[in-house]
Amino acid sequence: MQGSRFAFGPFVLDSGAGTLLRNDVPVAVGYRGLKLLAALVGRPGEILSKAELMDAAWPGTAVEEGNLTVQIAQLRKLLGPAADGGEWIATVPRVGYRFTGAVEQLGGAKRKPLPLPDKPSIAVLPFVNLSNDPEQESFADGLTEDLITDLSRISGLFVIARNSAFAYKGKAMDVREIAEDLGVRYLLEGSARRAAGRVRINAQLVDAVSGDHLWAERFDRSLEDIFAVQDEVTGKIVEALLGRLRAPPPRSRPKNLEAYDLCVRARKLMDDSPQTAREAHLMLTRAVSLDPEYAEAYRWLAMNHWMGWVHSGGPTETSRSVALELARKAVWIDPNDAGCRWVLAYLLAYERSFAEADAEFAKAIELDPNEADAWAALSDIAVLAGRVEEGLEHIRKAFRLNPFPASWYYLALGQAQYAAGAYEAAVETLRRDETYRTSSRRFLAASLAQLGRLDEARAEAELFLVGNPHFTTRHWATTEPFRDAATLEHFVDGFRKAGLPE
Repeated sequence: MQGSRFAFGPFVLDSGAGTLLRNDVPVAVGYRGLKLLAALVGRPGEILSKAELMDAAWPGTAVEEGNLTVQIAQLRKLLGPAADGGEWIATVPRVGYRFTGAVEQLGGAKRKPLPLPDKPSIAVLPFVNLSNDPEQESFADGLTEDLITDLSRISGLFVIARNSAFAYKGKAMDVREIAEDLGVRYLLEGSARRAAGRVRINAQLVDAVSGDHLWAERFDRSLEDIFAVQDEVTGKIVEALLGRLRAPPPRSRPKNLEAYDLCVRARKLMDDSPQTAREAHLMLTRAVSLDPEYAEAYRWLAMNHWMGWVHSGGPTETSRSVALELARKAVWIDPNDAGCRWVLAYLLAYERSFAEADAEFAKAIELDPNEADAWAALSDIAVLAGRVEEGLEHIRKAFRLNPFPASWYYLALGQAQYAAGAYEAAVETLRRDETYRTSSRRFLAASLAQLGRLDEARAEAELFLVGNPHFTTRHWATTEPFRDAATLEHFVDGFRKAGLPE
């Protein structure tokens, strides 16, 4: 899961980290330039067509060929002459470009092994769909996600979050390698087949250190019994790892399987584009109409309204009030669901009901200390309150529970690093592929500006405004849940220096 590293002349390019070093000193090269250079040095001596290179630097985007010419010229200037006095990048007229230097591929920047927690640690790998119907893929994914949620509520376990578990979906990898990547000792693997009102589930618990199978079982039940099966699997795992059954607080289960299917499909779309957000909205609205007491559906619908606000470029009173009302209803239906609690806490913070928000965050963590999203959301709110070190600690916990998270974790981390004055670290975080094209780019622009790299900062600010044309610093400052004037002024100062509009 790591990027490639290449050495040529005095340079080392780490495409995974997004860095270029000359004699171990960082070279200030833009994101597009790095992508082009990685494509060229990855195939030294080969002619890469202009189309290939443009796809590498601007994937899925139609751009003028002149953009490529400009980027290549900038790369040549940055790299300087090769040892023989020639150019590192040769032009092949009317065709493309070729990297002429000798390149050595280095070992990947090996991720430092994560230490095992001081309690039994487990990741639930995505269950394999054995149904003939590919539409049942969502059912297998939903089963996986529910088992992760059930296990994470057991106080004696350390449980890896959904995003990181699903990073391995469809990949044939050794269990020891996966466990080392995630920093856990145990893995749950399984498969599911759903057909004709029946469900067959195979599950096995593996000790990745010894390779032993601690427990394995097959369940062949009526589809209506799916939640009872989930409870049984959870109980067996807890018994195997902790020696006795520790029952979590009762969980509100959906009463309608169609509503459950809709919610499973919708929650996979929550981090995507405005178009998929609208699709998720239709699914979740249908789910709550089918099952008016389905807490999780209300929780995701609250976040869907919230994301609609975010995507639209600014809050509207209607979407804010609807989101908060839905979040309150989710908690009322299932007060023991940590996910519902942290969503309510986050929305309350934006309403500046800070005391109530803090109490809800505390309850969410108490109910489920493995809820990585809660830690990440809490980091965001803590930083804006001026508790920067606390915010950094919270986001570190989130990344430990979710080593391969959604893009917004990197936004929270970069924001915390900026607030702490760690601008170089913020730039490295915010230039990662996972978050670069999102609204986190405004914090990248501010970080570059604080480093005095004003040309880069203004270029990033312009790119941010393409996707957020109505953004103003004043509007952002008045709608974010700041509690600390100095922290607010620090962000505003960076935005101004980067050239973001007042």
